[in-house]
Amino acid sequence: MTGKKKAGRSLDILWSDRAKDDLAAIGDYIAADNPRAAMQWVDKLISDIERAAAMPLAGRIVPEYADRRDIREVFRRTYRIVYRVRDEAIEVLTIFEGHRVFPEEAIDREK
Repeated sequence: MTGKKKAGRSLDILWSDRAKDDLAAIGDYIAADNPRAAMQWVDKLISDIERAAAMPLAGRIVPEYADRRDIREVFRRTYRIVYRVRDEAIEVLTIFEGHRVFPEEAIDREK
């Protein structure tokens, strides 16, 4: 991982199947009470991911993976958005509420 990018250009965003499922589940959960709020919340999470793609190394190194400088996270209130920095993209790995146990299966330990 170099983390280098051309000035002014965001990295591409790749989504793991888990992250797509996480985002859908968050939206569905909120929509049960308020569909409009769910759309707004999901939009905010996506905006946070887009900002991470613009400044990928600005995200915090995930404490559970302190030995992995390529695994970063950003926060939206209590939600942790975990991503892997690659040369030309960030890969969104998981999105979960911070009070929950970290989903270790979301991270490939061998990379």
